[in-house]
Amino acid sequence: MTTTKTTIDEIARKLANFYDLPFGGKPSGRYRISPKNLRSLANRRRISDKFVRLLTEEMFELGYVFIDMESYYAVSSARTLNNYRRITGILVKNRTTDHEED
Repeated sequence: MTTTKTTIDEIARKLANFYDLPFGGKPSGRYRISPKNLRSLANRRRISDKFVRLLTEEMFELGYVFIDMESYYAVSSARTLNNYRRITGILVKNRTTDHEED
């Protein structure tokens, strides 16, 4: 019996839908998925670097970040990153100057 590989956009939509599901003691939000579960979700025996890159791009188009953590994958809302602190050019310049003096 042959199984059809799930397309990247279908997988991305499924991963995006998991974000809003209650599990792990939380009503919704960021989560991680094992390579084994991602392979199962995608109907694939192997997850290639190209597959991860394409899935990362598609997830970003849907408003999510998909991060390869080597032993698992993490999914978070791209909106969450908007509140992160920003490194300014002055700070970078000062740290570069400090480093050059060492």
